[in-house]
Amino acid sequence: MSKARASRSAKALPYKNLHPKLTSPPQQLEKPITRPLHFLFPRSPHHKGIYVASGIAVYAFTAYGFYLYTNLLAEPDHPLPSQDTDVADRYHITAKNFDANVSSTENIWGITRLRRRLAEQAKGDVLEVSVGTCRNGVYYDLEKVKSLAFVGQSGAMVEIARKKWNSLHPEYEHCSFHIQSAMDPLPASAIPEKGFTTVVQTMGICSTPTPAATLAHLGNLADPNDGKLLLLEHGRSYYSWMNWILDKAAAKHADKHGCWFNRDVGMILEESGLVIEKVERSQFGTLWFVEARPGDRRGGKLVQGKK
Repeated sequence: MSKARASRSAKALPYKNLHPKLTSPPQQLEKPITRPLHFLFPRSPHHKGIYVASGIAVYAFTAYGFYLYTNLLAEPDHPLPSQDTDVADRYHITAKNFDANVSSTENIWGITRLRRRLAEQAKGDVLEVSVGTCRNGVYYDLEKVKSLAFVGQSGAMVEIARKKWNSLHPEYEHCSFHIQSAMDPLPASAIPEKGFTTVVQTMGICSTPTPAATLAHLGNLADPNDGKLLLLEHGRSYYSWMNWILDKAAAKHADKHGCWFNRDVGMILEESGLVIEKVERSQFGTLWFVEARPGDRRGGKLVQGKK
């Protein structure tokens, strides 16, 4: 029953106090018990790890978003390259500080962990293209690896890679470095009789003007029976809003860093003719971990769902 009906039924005046008077003084409320905030959020090492990881992830995403945003606003002072332009020469400039510039980002985004996972699978005669500064070198299991051939187009980066490798594995002799495009023929002495057991490429699709043809060529260099290709790439996202940002910032990013980070990796894999055995995507679908084997030029199949 509403207060209005109660007033009319009792014929109470509008100014009359309907609440009963207190017959005894009100009891004093007990002083509330105050406890520290960690009573609600227990401070265990596990929880601390979650809070720290979450904070780092938020910081990384914010910083990356700010980078993309500033790239969208900045006006170029010269013509920007197109998608079919070879921008690999930018690595000659960035080689010296490359490791320092990308190490923290790769750790935060989980790329370092994926590099380890990828390199630890390599076995037999191994070819790594787009070697960069040999950021995978520390993770190879040399008890499983028979030989290694490293290929990179930037002489400055390959020289850093060579010094890093020799520092990490000074006694390992079955290793060669080649300053050339992945599409150029390798010296006959570097190619195993049956082809390479494992072909590794990390962040290579983004820096070549012919990504599908390059992957097809790498498939031809692998052992047709037992060869395997391990790829760690980045490109387009699951989400249209993210792809819009990538597309807007791509030309400026490629002009500065030699990397097209908005390529359709799924389509490139299908066009390559490789047989795709496994695909895992993370970081809004922009990061691709791929296991494949040599195929034919009719095109391999790839389910581009969230895996």
